[in-house]
Amino acid sequence: MSEKPLSAQTNQNTVQITFPDQTQLALQVFSDAIIRVCPIDALPAASYAVVAKPQPTQFTATVKNGVAAINTAALHVKVYPDHHMDVFDQNDRELIMDYRGQRQPLNRDLAADETSLLEEEGHAGHEEIDATAALTLTKQLDPDEAFYGLGDKTGFMNKRGYEYENWNTDDPAPQMENFTRLYKSIPVLYGLRQGRPYGLFFDNPYRSHVDLGKESPAYYSYSVVHGPLNYYIIGGHRLADVVANYAHLTGTVPLPQRWTLGYQHSRYGYQDAPEMIQIADGFRQHDLPCDALYFDIDYMHGYRVFTWDPGRYPDPKKLIAQLHEKGFKAVTIIDPGVKKDPGYTVYDDGKKHKVFVKTPAGKNYVNRVWPGRTVYPDFGKPKTRQWWGQCHLALTKIGVDGIWNDMNEPASFDGPIPDDTVFSDNGKKSTHAKMHNLYGHNMSHATYDALKEQTGRRPFVITRAAYAGTQRYATVWTGDNHSLWAHLQMMIPQLCNLGMSGFSFAGTDLGGFGSDTTPELLTRWIEAGLFSPLFRNHSALGTRRQEPWLFGEPTLSIYRKYLKLRYRFIPYLYDLFALAQSAGKPVMRPLVYDFDEDRQVYDIDDEYLIGEALLAAPVVAKGKTSRLVYLPAGQWIDFWTGKVIPGEQEIRAAAPLDILPLYGRVGTMIPWGPAHQFLTDEPDQTMTFKVFGDTASYDHYQDDGYDFAYQKGEFNQYHVTFAQGKPAVTLTTAGYPAGLYPEITVAAGDQTFALQLENGKYQLIDKN
Repeated sequence: MSEKPLSAQTNQNTVQITFPDQTQLALQVFSDAIIRVCPIDALPAASYAVVAKPQPTQFTATVKNGVAAINTAALHVKVYPDHHMDVFDQNDRELIMDYRGQRQPLNRDLAADETSLLEEEGHAGHEEIDATAALTLTKQLDPDEAFYGLGDKTGFMNKRGYEYENWNTDDPAPQMENFTRLYKSIPVLYGLRQGRPYGLFFDNPYRSHVDLGKESPAYYSYSVVHGPLNYYIIGGHRLADVVANYAHLTGTVPLPQRWTLGYQHSRYGYQDAPEMIQIADGFRQHDLPCDALYFDIDYMHGYRVFTWDPGRYPDPKKLIAQLHEKGFKAVTIIDPGVKKDPGYTVYDDGKKHKVFVKTPAGKNYVNRVWPGRTVYPDFGKPKTRQWWGQCHLALTKIGVDGIWNDMNEPASFDGPIPDDTVFSDNGKKSTHAKMHNLYGHNMSHATYDALKEQTGRRPFVITRAAYAGTQRYATVWTGDNHSLWAHLQMMIPQLCNLGMSGFSFAGTDLGGFGSDTTPELLTRWIEAGLFSPLFRNHSALGTRRQEPWLFGEPTLSIYRKYLKLRYRFIPYLYDLFALAQSAGKPVMRPLVYDFDEDRQVYDIDDEYLIGEALLAAPVVAKGKTSRLVYLPAGQWIDFWTGKVIPGEQEIRAAAPLDILPLYGRVGTMIPWGPAHQFLTDEPDQTMTFKVFGDTASYDHYQDDGYDFAYQKGEFNQYHVTFAQGKPAVTLTTAGYPAGLYPEITVAAGDQTFALQLENGKYQLIDKN
């Protein structure tokens, strides 16, 4: 009896492929540039990451010579009877090609007894997913293929040649490029194959492994311990288009409160209320702009969440009011571990409402974190998220402005949480093996909803652990870095890849969290991180303190210079966040994002773009007072000297200790805000627009900066142009009349123009 041929059946937006062995595959067309691939029995399936719905899309599905072809306006997919699949662009040029050879495991020259010996000696053996026991995709690797994305994995901008695990892990040891996993699992991968961009998003929260040519230069692979093989093919004309399509798929970063873009300061180790006031006064006395101070775990009573130590913080409401009077917001840390302590209200109430994860025998699962023996809220259960949210009233009702979610991988001191521990998956019984990578995501979701309901403001939630889509609820930071030059260097690839992975609101601990910083390292870090979306200095108990006035001169003056400079750029950053929300464009981005046709930028790790107008090239090596800077196509203006420099060349830039090499792109414009010591809810009264070159246009966004009124149309938009030596400002939207600038200045070269608002229009009144 002959084998049945491959067949394809179309039902609305889904093509059902039936292979000769009678297994079935679904290709679900979300849009011209997004196609989901999964087993038939995975349809429909809920996703914590994906928020987009399939849109009506013109496509064809045919079978010719036993090969199925699914074609949209942007992607051409071929499916073969032997289960292989190839993806091409609209011009039938290769994008993602199945590898048809045999995999060759990396030869590590290790026998079983040698592996055990290495582990005993302290050099642990290589840990990886066994590809024979996992669901695996293996794709052909082109000689010039480059890879980006995957969130904040360690190492370099281009991930080719490395392997990574997606298993959220708290490992405070100095994280270097050999670390395969950190705190987040963001399994989106961007490729450039012969200059042609594509994306792959693997939407499966189980533990997975990505090898990007480490095992062999012939292929790259994705493996996951449990099914289904559920992934999305993402196309786009440029890399920026692919990134935007991924953002559309998983959701964009909501517009933050304006103050969250200011400088924030934290330390694990501040002892009591008087010290917090002393730190606040130190910033004001030393003329150092700052918007927020953080309370790490030491504020709690015995590390019990949602409590305050009565001896060290006898009146937290009064303390927070005092900080508010001085212009500081208060952000408190919250860990998920609840101390197992009968008589402790949070534990007793959680036990009563049955919100903690269970052992297979039905008992509350107990491990140990900061408070000692602890239980874990089951955030995959909707009623747990609601209960957890209500716990935040203990903080929001006394004026806390933001919540910092930590230890939510979830971390555990007494060994890993067993895979069979019973968790919930939106109310359905599940396991830790599936819900581990989603734990921080669901905790952030609960916190976001609570703060939105309780404060009426845009929630400021910062989380250490995350999954794809968590950007809808929280900003992130890269976790426990160290005061090492290598970690300063790694900041740029981490934040740029996070930005392309959907997390535009991201930062790292300026100065380093662990170890002891030096004056030079701290100085270079505040310069390098000037445009880091989350701009926070954080250090650990037992390390050198990082308040800038403790370092004396010239560190203090340089630190002050860049804090003040940061505040002048906040209107530009806020505009970029508006674009991040509406169009999925990252705020801080690698050069390859905008210049993906230039192979010179594929492996640049020590420069980055801020929007399309600015290029920063910080010094990230000890003792250097100059550096090579690659400027891509176009013309660039040295921010400090005004010198015009042609692009597509490498230049030697002078960079003494107080200089961050910074360049404006000719033909662009940026808003330049007034100086601030801290940001309030009051709108700015003036705004300047700095022009790079002789001709530019710019669209500027403005709202009240703190609530959701903008969603009802309460915002302003300004179209600013400069051409033929003349400025013009047009109000394209005026939904926030209380915020309209009475006066706008346009600065171009050595010329300055003033425009005044009269009867709803800006009129030129002065030229200097």
